[in-house]
Amino acid sequence: MAILIPAYQPGPALIDLAESLAGLGFTAIVVIDDGSGAAYRWIFDRLEEFAGVTVVRHAVNLGKGAALKTGMNYALVEYPGVAGIVTADADGQHHPADVSSVAQRFAENPEALVLGARAFVGNVPLRSRLGNTITRNVMRLVVGHKLSDTQTGLRAIPRSLAERMLSVPASGYEFELEMLIAAKHLGVPVIEQPIRTIYEEGNPTSHFEPLRDSMRIYFVLLRFGFISLLTSGLDNLVFYIFFRTSGVVWVALLGARIIALSFNYTAVRRAVFFSKQQHRVVLPRYLLLAGANICVSYSLISFLTAFLSVSVMPAKILAESFLFIANFAIQRDFIFARRSAANKGR
Repeated sequence: MAILIPAYQPGPALIDLAESLAGLGFTAIVVIDDGSGAAYRWIFDRLEEFAGVTVVRHAVNLGKGAALKTGMNYALVEYPGVAGIVTADADGQHHPADVSSVAQRFAENPEALVLGARAFVGNVPLRSRLGNTITRNVMRLVVGHKLSDTQTGLRAIPRSLAERMLSVPASGYEFELEMLIAAKHLGVPVIEQPIRTIYEEGNPTSHFEPLRDSMRIYFVLLRFGFISLLTSGLDNLVFYIFFRTSGVVWVALLGARIIALSFNYTAVRRAVFFSKQQHRVVLPRYLLLAGANICVSYSLISFLTAFLSVSVMPAKILAESFLFIANFAIQRDFIFARRSAANKGR
């Protein structure tokens, strides 16, 4: 295991953490100085005195995600036999024993992403408690992850996932959310290991900006729904044009769906679900779902127009709204999600 600690203008707690981890037997500790400046150089110089600790420096502050990627790349290159990377925060929130317990849990589950999950009890800043609650529930709805702590910085990352994350463009706090999304769609199991909830009074060394960084985090989540809404708009527009031309519901529905699905398949595969599986694996499942959708949508439109006297366009919008959540969940969990090795063996 390699230990990775991204740090921007840290306090002396970082020295204590690194010294304790070295004392626990970790011999590959990488600390990233993310452009902290001359005033903090003494801290990083002190760290380099510990055996097994390496400091890699950014000339300017690039963000937590960028620091994590720099550290991951360094660890993967310099320690080619490493099975995974344990990340920890530099602000004193992670007890050395908890870092060790997460590493041990990973050693028992080397294909899994292990998250150090805080309980959020006691003296926890309101912004941290509220932020995690909102993100946790949105994550459960949109991504399908049922996790108690989605924003933890203490996590053990398997080598394959770390390699995948090097190509993710995110550079800020949203990088850690991108990791959970990538794990979901690469079929990497996610395990939570309970850890202490530690906050300094006022959380003075945290550089999380609630408004800016929360917006960046939620943008990652909102893109899932955005692609589906674009597809729905295109589908309805083409359906309207075809129906005005032909006057036949099934002709308009089929034509609109072919055009909309051509756009949707490419968009969700590349920009939403990050699927790298071959078309011969994914496309048949996708087309089977599309065929089932056409049949169900046609049945609902026919029912609404024949028995409830709803005109065609409102009937189609109602039918598609009903299918929206079901379609998204099926694509998320069965079409584009790669099954984990553990599931394949069952």
